[in-house]
Amino acid sequence: MDAPSTTQVQQVREITRIERIGAHSHIRGLGLNDSLEARNVSQGMVGQLKARRAAGLILEMIKEGKIAGRALLIAGQPGTGKTAIAMGIAQALGSDTPFTAMSGSEIFSLEMSKTEALTQAFRRSIGVRIKEEAEFIEGEVVEIQIDRPATGAGAKIGKMTLKTTEMETIYDLGQKMIEALTKEKVQAGDVIAIDKASGKISRLGRSFTRAKDYDAMGPQTKFVQCPEGELQKRKEVVHTVTLHEIDVINSRSQGFLALFSGDTGEIKSEVREQINDKVAEWREEGKAEIVPGVLFIDEVHMLDIECFSFLNRALESDMAPILIMATNRGITKIRGTNQQSPHGIPIDLLDRLLIITTKPYEADEIKQILKIRCEEEDVEISDDALNVLTKIGRETSLRYSIQLITLSSIISRNRKAREVTVDDVKRVYEVFLDEARSSDNLREYEQYFMFNDLTTDQRPTEAAMET
Repeated sequence: MDAPSTTQVQQVREITRIERIGAHSHIRGLGLNDSLEARNVSQGMVGQLKARRAAGLILEMIKEGKIAGRALLIAGQPGTGKTAIAMGIAQALGSDTPFTAMSGSEIFSLEMSKTEALTQAFRRSIGVRIKEEAEFIEGEVVEIQIDRPATGAGAKIGKMTLKTTEMETIYDLGQKMIEALTKEKVQAGDVIAIDKASGKISRLGRSFTRAKDYDAMGPQTKFVQCPEGELQKRKEVVHTVTLHEIDVINSRSQGFLALFSGDTGEIKSEVREQINDKVAEWREEGKAEIVPGVLFIDEVHMLDIECFSFLNRALESDMAPILIMATNRGITKIRGTNQQSPHGIPIDLLDRLLIITTKPYEADEIKQILKIRCEEEDVEISDDALNVLTKIGRETSLRYSIQLITLSSIISRNRKAREVTVDDVKRVYEVFLDEARSSDNLREYEQYFMFNDLTTDQRPTEAAMET
């Protein structure tokens, strides 16, 4: 009897784990305390204490609206948590804050001008919180009666009784409303809200008067008070959309559906000017407010002088988002010029930036990051295997050792093991080369590759290869 139940549990577990796990999906924030001091391990962040504390100060400036006209540059070698810090800032700002991430090289692969691509990225990162009043019917469900035709054909009809602390009313139900109630699994004792304009039904929770009704309770049951006053209420509803979404809706004949059509192409400046004027009018009337989001540009050194000039000018706008850039370059040429500059960024733009540097991780920090990634990917790993992965990460790169986690897990599952062992890690380490071993392999067999740039004198002789 035990075998079938074990199989069933395993099947349920596999189904619930069908979700995409991103490279930074474990990041929940910057991991700071109330004094803006960085905890060594918190909210998915490990180490980089100075960089995270600096990011926390930037976060406070953002919340107070004091970062207009400036931006943040995170500089450090590959695999030192630059993107993680940017994600941490976005998470700390809240889910209502627009966050746009892009790579500098993307600008040159889009079918539009570079400045248009940057403009769209900027406006994707600026939210507009629109306030409007809507009519709702809000109350506790006393009873639902649904009459089904005796023949089995035809539309269903029914009645629903709703109450507040002061009144009770019976509503007739049509086919669509019955389907909506069935979809939301509404039953007697639930407190619901119905949008009169759209007919959308929202379950607010379970009434406290039904707290002892164990049959209708689940592990996530939320209890709320029975609404007071009238059943019909006017409420302020808040929607947050980005400026780019408003641009697209107003620049395409299909309106809202244009958001789902993929590439939006270039948008006329006249459309944007009209939208800016309308948003400004809403702000004066108190109907809307601007929500500055975050635009994160990774590999910013890939931008050219034209893009940098655009960014310099765009940061002066009063509706500019928070611009965070990351680079792993030292002193190098500014793309599109013959001039060298720190990080490949023009000096006049660097002067606007607040710069944070990241340092290589220590061995114990690498181990902690690998442990967090194992938990995120639902991988059981032995202590010895974790130590081996830590050593690999220290001698090669953190990114390489993180990639070995999933591969080692696949091997352990194939041999029906419960956890990843040292042998599993060694097997994938032998099969998949890191950067250094790949370079050694290329140098050893370079004469067999096409378009070899080595001269005849530089090539190893057959006798030398045999020895």
